[in-house]
Amino acid sequence: MIQISFNKIVLEFKGYIKENWGSPFIFGFILLLISAAFSLSIGLVSFANTVAIYAFYALIAGVFLQLVCFLKYCGKSCGDEVAF
Repeated sequence: MIQISFNKIVLEFKGYIKENWGSPFIFGFILLLISAAFSLSIGLVSFANTVAIYAFYALIAGVFLQLVCFLKYCGKSCGDEVAF
């Protein structure tokens, strides 16, 4: 029987967030985009447009932070493996 403690999951999640700063923003982008699609489907066009704009800003922030993390954590250690 596999038993995973809640504390272990929280610690692993904190470690993931520490190395992937943009992931909360990208997850927020997904949630905002889903809510924009739902709002659009029920006829709230103006609200859907506003939420979609905020989702785009969250995506920009998330991708920028992921790039910063990549350069910080993998830029030096990956060496020749990364080609720009």
